[in-house]
Amino acid sequence: MYHYFQLNREEFMEHFHKRSNIESTNAAIKKKFGETLKSKNKVAQENELLAKIIAYNLTVIIHEMYENGISPEF
Repeated sequence: MYHYFQLNREEFMEHFHKRSNIESTNAAIKKKFGETLKSKNKVAQENELLAKIIAYNLTVIIHEMYENGISPEF
C-alpha cells in the first residue's frame, strides 16, 4: 500500500477522502440517533437503519435551508 501511495498519490487521496467522508457521516448519525438498533430481526434492523439515514439527511437539508436563507416552496 505504501508503494501504491507513493506512485499514485492523487488517486490514493481521492479514495481516502471518500472514505473519510463516509466515516464522518456514520459518526454523525451515531451521535445524533444512538449507536444501537432497537429492532430484533434483520429486516426490521435494516428498516430502522434506513430510517435513521433518512432522518439524518432531512436534518442536514433543514439546517442548510436555515443557514442559506432558503424558504421551501411546496
